[in-house]
Amino acid sequence: MNKNISLKYINKLAVPALIAGISEPILSITDTAIVGNVDVNPVESLAAVGIVGTFLSMLIWILGQTRSAISAIVSQYLGADNLNAVKNLPAQAIFIVTSLSLFIIASTYPFASEIFKLYNASNLILEYSVLYYKIRVFGFPFTLFTIAVFGTFRGLQNTYHPMIVAIIGAATNIVLDFVLVYGISGYIAPMNIEGAAYASVTAQILMALFSGYFLLKKTNIPLLPTFPFNKEIKRFIGMIFNLFIRTLALNITLYFATRFATGYGKNYIAAYTIAINLWFLGAFIIDGYAGAGNIMSGRLFGAKNYKDLVNLNKKLIKIGLVVGCALTLVGFIIYKPIGLLFTKEPEVLERFYNVFWIVLIMQPICAIAFIFDGIFKGLGKMGTLRNVLLLATFLVFIPILYGLDHLDFKLNGIFIALTFWMIARALPLLINFRKQFIPLAKNN
Repeated sequence: MNKNISLKYINKLAVPALIAGISEPILSITDTAIVGNVDVNPVESLAAVGIVGTFLSMLIWILGQTRSAISAIVSQYLGADNLNAVKNLPAQAIFIVTSLSLFIIASTYPFASEIFKLYNASNLILEYSVLYYKIRVFGFPFTLFTIAVFGTFRGLQNTYHPMIVAIIGAATNIVLDFVLVYGISGYIAPMNIEGAAYASVTAQILMALFSGYFLLKKTNIPLLPTFPFNKEIKRFIGMIFNLFIRTLALNITLYFATRFATGYGKNYIAAYTIAINLWFLGAFIIDGYAGAGNIMSGRLFGAKNYKDLVNLNKKLIKIGLVVGCALTLVGFIIYKPIGLLFTKEPEVLERFYNVFWIVLIMQPICAIAFIFDGIFKGLGKMGTLRNVLLLATFLVFIPILYGLDHLDFKLNGIFIALTFWMIARALPLLINFRKQFIPLAKNN
């Protein structure tokens, strides 16, 4: 057995990637848990954090696809033993994406109220959403910078330093959340939802600073962009475009889910916020192994080592199923306490407990879908990922959502539709990979 696809080596990449990957959902979950327990309007505050979190996730996922594109190209050149040919690509990619982020801030900031009205936010929930967004959005460029640097490290088969950065960011956010949201008697007045926003932005800035420091100190990859553009910039932009369309489809799913939940009432959107953030946490835990698949499949594909690529795929499927089932089991064990961690409102808890079981049973399905996402990103096959998600969103999720809404399933309908959406994402990728690479492995 090739030691480079052994379980030990997979875990060496996956565990740090897992810890690094959960930094963003931890920022959101920390905000959710702490804001949901404030003394002033906790339900409205929780709903606002959920709505803004959905919108910011859309922006981050759309432009944050630079991580996958950079990782795929760098890892493939590493596998081909020709890394110097793309040495200046990461800095150029960072320059492009951070420039776009500044444009997005300028174009969304003045229209925050109009944006969140599209999510059915109104009255105090709308007021809190606008307030929270107009602070948190300034962390957007720093998050994209960090994501792009993480992609470079992944391409170099290094998940350790991104893990360190993520730990620093998550720890900073948690401490500042307590200090700024609840205040310190006699020193800092409670800032409630504003405090949560300032805590997140501070953590994002700190993560960007440490990311840049480690990239300069631990690699020979420069941060200052040089021109003309690298020859791979065209392929990079093509990948980004396909991932952009794919991520739009993904966020259309989340938009409809959030919009329907908000339309059911404030207790429903508050319960949905808790459930979807826990779903994100599970996704990012599994994403550690998807990240390992991304990193390793790119290198093996670059080296044209198809036999080990197929063996890697088989191992990652088994690991994903184990991790997914473990998440399901743990979730059922702590079913009641986990809801109380986020809120003490009985009406919100009732709606959360009625739907959380669906979030849990879909975890093994999610594991397979996310692992194949990672593998196909490593292979650079972004067009396939785009097509699969478009079909899953428009032919599966939206029709099922509207059908179950008509039957008055409410939150249960949203998460049942999400379950079928994940099945529609996983199955085509599984079939496509086996059809394409098993014959190549036999002739390798």
